[in-house]
Amino acid sequence: MIRNAVKWTVVVPGLALIALAATWGRELPPVLVAVLALLLAGAVLAAVHHAEVIAHRVGEPFGSLVLAVAVTVIEVALIVSLMISGGPQTGTLARDTVFAAVMITCNGIVGFSLLTVTLKRRIAAFNAEGTGKALATVATLSTLSLVLPTFTTSAQGPAFSPGQLAFAAVVSLALWGLFVLTQTVRHRDYFLPVEVEGRPMTEEEHAPRPSARTALASLGLLLVALVSVVGLAKVESPVIEAAVSSAGLPQAVVGVVIALLVLLPETIAAVRAARRDQVQISLNLALGSAMASIGLTIPAIAVASIWLEGPLLLGLGATHMVLLALTFVVSTLTVVPGRATLLQSGVHLVLFASFLFLAISP
Repeated sequence: MIRNAVKWTVVVPGLALIALAATWGRELPPVLVAVLALLLAGAVLAAVHHAEVIAHRVGEPFGSLVLAVAVTVIEVALIVSLMISGGPQTGTLARDTVFAAVMITCNGIVGFSLLTVTLKRRIAAFNAEGTGKALATVATLSTLSLVLPTFTTSAQGPAFSPGQLAFAAVVSLALWGLFVLTQTVRHRDYFLPVEVEGRPMTEEEHAPRPSARTALASLGLLLVALVSVVGLAKVESPVIEAAVSSAGLPQAVVGVVIALLVLLPETIAAVRAARRDQVQISLNLALGSAMASIGLTIPAIAVASIWLEGPLLLGLGATHMVLLALTFVVSTLTVVPGRATLLQSGVHLVLFASFLFLAISP
């Protein structure tokens, strides 16, 4: 049974990558669209498997960092490529995608992870010191990159001037790098799972540590799976755009759907960690993904803006700023005690549902 599972996680990413290469840039019939959707789902599950193998080998918080950075780097490449190929009408794509990533991670992933733990154990325990530092960094990056452009006056519209964009790119990358140093070197213990008294050891904890060869193979397959996930999301995007347009929904919904697809591996990995009572790993994944999404996307589009046509609109509207502010207030109140209950999970999930509803009905 284990051998079959391993073979499945090896074969599916390869098949997904082959299908991506064969269908890239082509119009697809409905049957092929359905097949690609199945391969996309399989690639997501394979990515989660290989990420967990790597995490088991390198330990925390490096394991969470590997998945968050890998997904984000490929997501950034997708955003830039879509902006280059889409022309001026994609001026809000980076903003919509990054904002969606922040709301999905800080409310969706956090909410589902806390719900999983609190339904099982009543209380979700985590390290408030490390999680608080991560939340503060996400809040700072979000405000500098998504809120300030609405109020600056050097450029017309909710946009940065070239100098302001360059400054935002430098500080975003610097803050992200400083956090990674804090998380992995100087204060690594702040981001390790909290031991829960009376919790039995799980199969994952009893399992032998994977060899270096196995971990390297999983790293390669993880990258293949993630490239396939993001690439197939782009291939499926015309179908999504057509469905959104025919339903009369706002164009921003496309970015939300693509963000949901791209963040599926992290969501599944976070919930599975929560089922093992390792909610700190879930929070590392959620906040680390939000931070990497901003810290890597803003510098990338700052460089790409040199040859991009049309304006680059980063500033959020009033409705989204209210949701963002409420998210950080609620997240702070969740993080400070270092313990969360079913109530906190419900509040985060309501905020996530509100984001999705307002994306459909602004």
